[in-house]
Amino acid sequence: MKTLAQTISTGLLIGSLALATACAKKPVAKSTPLPPPAPPAPTVAFSASPSTVHPGDPAELTWTTQNATEINISGIGTVPASGSRSVSPNESTTYSLVAKGPGGSADADARVTVLMPAPIATTQPTEESIDSLFARSVKDVYFDYDKYVVRDDQSSITQADAEFLKQHSNVGIVIEGHCDDRGSAEYNLSLGDARANAVKAELVKLGIAPERIRTISYGKEHPFCTQDGEGCWSQNRRDHFVAAVSH
Repeated sequence: MKTLAQTISTGLLIGSLALATACAKKPVAKSTPLPPPAPPAPTVAFSASPSTVHPGDPAELTWTTQNATEINISGIGTVPASGSRSVSPNESTTYSLVAKGPGGSADADARVTVLMPAPIATTQPTEESIDSLFARSVKDVYFDYDKYVVRDDQSSITQADAEFLKQHSNVGIVIEGHCDDRGSAEYNLSLGDARANAVKAELVKLGIAPERIRTISYGKEHPFCTQDGEGCWSQNRRDHFVAAVSH
C-alpha cells in the first residue's frame, strides 16, 4: 500500500512529464528578412538659353540628372549625366531628354524657337499709265517777254519731247500757248497762238507728224502763277503740253 508521500511524488512526476511533452510540441517562430529598399527614380532638369533665336544663331542646351545611368537627347544622342551642348537649328526644334535608371525613367523637353524672316512680298510691277508717263517726261517750253521764238536754252526740251512722241506713236499732243497778264486779252491770245505754233514747227522738224499735234491759245486767261513780278510772269510765258492718247 502506497504512502501519501509516494502518491504525491508520483503525481508530480506525471505532471512534469505531461508539461515537458506539451512544450516539446510547440513550433518555434521564424524571423522574415525585410526586402531591400527600391532604387530612387531618376530626376531631370533641362532648359535652352536663349529659347528664341534667328536662323543659324546658337542656343545652349543645359541639363542635370540624378539617379540615371542612361541619358539621351533627341537629335544629339547619348550624353553624360550633367552638361551642356550648343545647337544652331535652322527651324524651331523641340529637344527631348530621356533619363533611365534602376528606379525607372524621367523625361523633359526644351524648345528652341527660330524666328523666320517675314516673306518678301513679290508683286508684279504695274505698268505706268501713259498720262503719268507723259506728265513725267514731256516738259513745258518757256519764252521771253513778248516773244514767240523758241529760245536756245529750250531746244533740248523740244528735242526730248520729240523723242518721247517717237517712242509712243499712239500719243498725240495738244500745245497750249500761255502769256503773262501784261497787254490786252486779244494781243495775248494772238501771242499764245504764235508760241504754240512755233513749238509745233520745231516738233515737225524733229520728225513728229503734224496731224499728231494740235494747238490752242489761252493767252493770259489761265495763268500758272497769279502774283505780279518777273518771277511769276516768267512762269506764265510758256507752251504747256497735254496728252491726246488714241486707243
